Amino acid sequence: MKKFAILMAAGLIGLSVSAPACFAEKVVLAGSTTVLPIAQKTAEVFMDNNPGADITVRGGGSSVGIAAMIDGTCDIADASRAIKDTEIQKAAANGRDPVAHIVAMDGIVVVVNNSNPISKLSKEQVKDMFTGKVSDWSQLGGNPGKIVVVSRDTSSGTFEAFGELIMDKEKVRSDALMQASNQAVSTVISQTPSAIGYVGLGYVTKEIKPLSIDGVMPSRETVLSGEYPVTRPLFMYSNGKPKGLAKEYLDFVKSKEGQKIVEEQGYVGLK
Repeated sequence: MKKFAILMAAGLIGLSVSAPACFAEKVVLAGSTTVLPIAQKTAEVFMDNNPGADITVRGGGSSVGIAAMIDGTCDIADASRAIKDTEIQKAAANGRDPVAHIVAMDGIVVVVNNSNPISKLSKEQVKDMFTGKVSDWSQLGGNPGKIVVVSRDTSSGTFEAFGELIMDKEKVRSDALMQASNQAVSTVISQTPSAIGYVGLGYVTKEIKPLSIDGVMPSRETVLSGEYPVTRPLFMYSNGKPKGLAKEYLDFVKSKEGQKIVEEQGYVGLK
């Protein structure tokens, strides 16, 4: 009986040590500032629901996040663009296997200062402004004044997606004000009457004015239907098929509760 009691005690001790083992590892997310609000809020709610979980979320841009996942310094890369072939090759060379998880849909919203009378533009007009072909608001029927172009920097997935969807891969004009985050773009636009820029749908606030593109206003409905012409998926990339805490977190993000959070953050849920 004594031997049985000792074995039982040892078993209980083992259980007390190993009970939270499913959350023993720490998961680090890094990357897109567009995906950042989704990642932060879902991580917060997930950890509230699972007190043993340890999830850290960082920004930095899509390219930064993907590079960190390739280097092994983060577990999940947030990206507002698809991974490039060159990045897949680097990952393979590092023994890493990026697996894409679409977590939301988004519209890239062209925005101006609230004082700007312009309310609609075509994709071609936006491209002409960002390449420098059109340089004064009077050329578009607005108040006379030099157009101040505000763009995301080159590490941004939103910059990459804007380049494909609007710019036809032409270069943004050399005097553009390059910003490191959606929030930075929004701040500059709100403080600069003659500025134009672009942000993710979740960053549209009353401080800036969204424009219709080709006659379509950006909204949940027009993004989901594909009617809005500047629409893209948002990703989280894991290294290989996710396991453990990373899998449970990603499953949560894609769940009904997680997608409700996506909608609450101003993006378009998958369900």
